[in-house]
Amino acid sequence: MRFTKDHEWVDLVGDTATIGITAYAAEQLGDVVFVELPAAGKTVKVGEALAVVESVKAASDVYAPISGAVTAANSELADNPQTVNDAPEAGGWFVKIKISDPKQVEALMDIHAYNAFLGTL
Repeated sequence: MRFTKDHEWVDLVGDTATIGITAYAAEQLGDVVFVELPAAGKTVKVGEALAVVESVKAASDVYAPISGAVTAANSELADNPQTVNDAPEAGGWFVKIKISDPKQVEALMDIHAYNAFLGTL
């Protein structure tokens, strides 16, 4: 699993990346009440808004940590947005993307670097 400074995570299997937000991000948001996800087929580039998460505190964009085409969105989140809080780095995933450049994943932080980054916040 790899991480961004915006608190997204990427889990790469072959050329498909599963993307979500970290436990830290979910905790900062508070209770998630709505998640807006892109449709399959949408192409995204690094840094573009990928999804929107609304909580009791605020609405926040989730940014694409890598470029590629969305192959699946987690439809379970429409009826159960609380899953983002309950299992942010597992069942609360947002999308699966067929990556266009594997080197983008290598540029993300590993768990040790991400934990060190969290220590600076």
